[in-house]
Amino acid sequence: MELRDYLHILRKNWIVIIALMLLGVGAAVAYSLAQTPMYQSTSRVMFSSQAGDTIGEQQQGYSYTQERMASYVELTSTPRVLEPVVQELELDESASELAERLEVENTTGTTIISVTAADEDPEGAAEIANAVSESLNGAVNEAETLPGTDEAPVNITQVTQAQPATSPSSPDIPLNVALGGLVGLALGIGVAVLRATLDTRIRSLRELQQVTDQPVIGAIPVDSEAKTRPIIMKEDPLDPRSEAFRSLRTNLQFIELDGGKVFTVTSSIPREGKSTTAVNLAIALADAGKNTVLIDGDLRKPKVAEYLGIEGGVGLTDVLIGRVDAEDVFQQWGNRPLLVLPAGRIPPNPSELLGSHQMQALLDTVARGSDVVIIDAPPLLPVTDAAILARETAGAIVAVSASRTSRGQLQQALENLENVGAKVAGITLTMVPTRGADAYGYNFSYGYGYGYGHDGK
Repeated sequence: MELRDYLHILRKNWIVIIALMLLGVGAAVAYSLAQTPMYQSTSRVMFSSQAGDTIGEQQQGYSYTQERMASYVELTSTPRVLEPVVQELELDESASELAERLEVENTTGTTIISVTAADEDPEGAAEIANAVSESLNGAVNEAETLPGTDEAPVNITQVTQAQPATSPSSPDIPLNVALGGLVGLALGIGVAVLRATLDTRIRSLRELQQVTDQPVIGAIPVDSEAKTRPIIMKEDPLDPRSEAFRSLRTNLQFIELDGGKVFTVTSSIPREGKSTTAVNLAIALADAGKNTVLIDGDLRKPKVAEYLGIEGGVGLTDVLIGRVDAEDVFQQWGNRPLLVLPAGRIPPNPSELLGSHQMQALLDTVARGSDVVIIDAPPLLPVTDAAILARETAGAIVAVSASRTSRGQLQQALENLENVGAKVAGITLTMVPTRGADAYGYNFSYGYGYGYGHDGK
């Protein structure tokens, strides 16, 4: 994926990202408030050599002391140093437990050891740090005093006495909140990328173009009232959807497919808007003065007669089985040069009828007497009807529903067409969002106030 793909993912999932970031902040705040405040106090002691009067001897003694600093740091956390502290302060814990509340450090290049103690009571932390320093003094003197001598070669001086802290050292609420927010942000971005990776649905024109190199000849915006007004070209000619169908009509007129003028409108799966696309496209062509024929070739779930409000009891099925003549069942729709052939009765063998010589003869006859023929066909994946029809026509117009059709479904549908030698006239993206991250790049709200004529040019 490119950078703009990731930016698109972030824009699309910003609510999830913000929610998880706030969740991380809230968890950090709750965790911090649940912790017992701890205070820290530090005592520092310096080790120096007592031997030698000359500079060389003093330098030798300093080097000796510095070499022993790591041992003194280790000694500080041993029971030899901490047991006396536990007894002196009457602490309700063992020496090993006390060691877990201590931080002992030696600054590199110095002979100073810092003893930091943590406790719920600031005064208790200071007392422990000072008591450990004093106990360390006694332990070092005892360990370093040579047999037959009265004093150790190392002198220990407390250079900083521990004082009660005025504010707790932990929990560090600002730091915890920052870390919680960062963890939540990282989790949110991860979830967003994972969702985008696992979601194979085609949601935008760019994603559609990544699946296939077939031309995209139309983009129909989503309409929340599409179910109640599927024929938008009749209900509201000024609606953005109507303008989108005019643009589809214009683009279709530029397609050159061996001079063919019969097109099959289909889709990969049901409910992608292929029937409304076929009907509205036919009306748009008729509005442009084209002698248009609309045939309902969906002999399984026909919709054309219902959408146009015409009688659909007799139609294509009856013509193909020889019960009626075609000219007797074609119906004029409105004041436009539009003839409609409904599906008629649902037959038991729709694939065979659509692939029959009678169907091909009907299409040849209709094509000779019209400028363009639009056939509404079933989806490509559930049945083979559309592939059979597309093979005998100039090409298939494949409707792809945004946020519904998956990449795999579209690829399989196009393969089905290719396997039978059918051409693809173009792809129409339907139900395209007009708002949000997946909105189509074209401003559907242009209408006619910006100089766009009735032809959508």
